[in-house]
Amino acid sequence: MSAVEQLPEAETSKYRFLLIPPFRLPGDTKWGYQTLHLDGELPKLERLMNADMVEPYLEGIDWDLHPGAEATYGDWPVETREEFTYAADARLKNIRVACESGKYNGIVLLGGGEPGFLEAREMCRNYGIVCTANAHSQMYLATTLGNKFTVIDIAGVHNVYYRDLIYQHQLQDRCASIRNIGMRLPRPGAEDGPQLREERRKALAGEPSLAVDNAIKQAEQAILDDGAEVITLGCSGVFWLKPFIEKGLAERGWEVPVLEGYTASIMLAKLMIDLGVNASGITYMTDHPKRLPNKIVV
Repeated sequence: MSAVEQLPEAETSKYRFLLIPPFRLPGDTKWGYQTLHLDGELPKLERLMNADMVEPYLEGIDWDLHPGAEATYGDWPVETREEFTYAADARLKNIRVACESGKYNGIVLLGGGEPGFLEAREMCRNYGIVCTANAHSQMYLATTLGNKFTVIDIAGVHNVYYRDLIYQHQLQDRCASIRNIGMRLPRPGAEDGPQLREERRKALAGEPSLAVDNAIKQAEQAILDDGAEVITLGCSGVFWLKPFIEKGLAERGWEVPVLEGYTASIMLAKLMIDLGVNASGITYMTDHPKRLPNKIVV
């Protein structure tokens, strides 16, 4: 039983969160990565990606982990804009159900590409529920810690998709660069070369890992060449690299914060509830607002 489950009811009532993945892969997929293909009936900590790293930040929170909507585009993790659009559509239906249940005062969207975030935030605000997501939370936190941040990501089309998010959140002037570790998530056509899931296994077993070496190298190059003062992580498939990058940079003498999206999103949701605030009713306007502005400034 986790520390969260052992807390008295009176201490768990302030934060009632639903953590919801961007998608779920079928159990028989050959492309399963970390926990996104596990049976939804398993205990939530077994299904939570990087649970050992995230669980301390869930202390004092009454939380559920949604199993996620099964991917409709295929049986592999998302990378392309098209795949993210399918994932957003499927996830929004479950977010609507969660909002209508009345069980939660915070919904945390898991997944570095945060499919459906703006739409979910609009929906959640209408129910008085705070909604946070991984890219948005860690990038804005990064801007409070340093002048510019770099994103360390997987390779491929995900990089340009993530650039879209940076422009969407109007942070292009605070982002130094998007760098990648030269590896993709498991998917058809990406079988050649080192596999990210195997490199993760090696790292967690204390063995040399190309993914770790590449991530540390790219983070240091971002500091030296791009002007990065904070390091963030793009795809949730690389969030596990956070402690390795922290250690590698520290060993090289760099005092630079490293962030990942799960914990940043959880802590932002708590902060919003503590402050008694939610997203703006102008930015995330309902279909029947109490008042309408006569113009929206661009």
